[in-house]
Amino acid sequence: MEKDCTLDIIMAKRIYLISGLGADRRAFKKLVFPTDIDLVYLDWITPELGESLESYASRLALKIDTSIPFYLIGLSFGGMLATEIAKKLSPVHTFLISSTPVFSGLPWYYKRAGNLRLQKMIPVALFKRINNIGMNFLGAKTHDERVLLKQLIIDSDPNFIKWALTCILKWRNKERPSNLTHIHGTADIILPVKYHQADITIKGGGHFMVYSDAKEVSDCILKEINKI
Repeated sequence: MEKDCTLDIIMAKRIYLISGLGADRRAFKKLVFPTDIDLVYLDWITPELGESLESYASRLALKIDTSIPFYLIGLSFGGMLATEIAKKLSPVHTFLISSTPVFSGLPWYYKRAGNLRLQKMIPVALFKRINNIGMNFLGAKTHDERVLLKQLIIDSDPNFIKWALTCILKWRNKERPSNLTHIHGTADIILPVKYHQADITIKGGGHFMVYSDAKEVSDCILKEINKI
């Protein structure tokens, strides 16, 4: 008996979410989805010595139950990981928020920094420091957003951040997976929208729009899911 692919898509009620660098599942807490959707957070695992972004994505993907049709949502660095996972596991659909599916979406100065290995020269302790300028750079607009961002950074592992930065700057993916929607904010300073060909842009959305513009981001995702 032939498998009904349409039925598989209708039954896909599970979304796996991958957070951004220096953050965790709390970054997604304002997204709103129907109660019948099962949200599964792919929390960070410890990287192996010298591990690449592609290898890390493969190990993180071991947490995914591929016997059930699923969606992927990746935020920032998590979007790059979601891209690599989507290339291997073919989810029903993948959503990138404030991210890029290909390395050409990284600003030229990131690539130059990677070539010079500047990230390796930064003391690990500096990754735990952030001031008001840094908050604005990340796109925090309200007191609530600033409090959460500050706590996320305090709780983050600076060694993990330094490893991840190296991975990002060495990433060279050119393949955009099929069934992917890239959502980006027009006011993103970390990954400026001018370097991207986003499918959906959110006016005034900064790098932290997954939280600050959560309703609009949620609506965009659900609208795309309902089209499938």
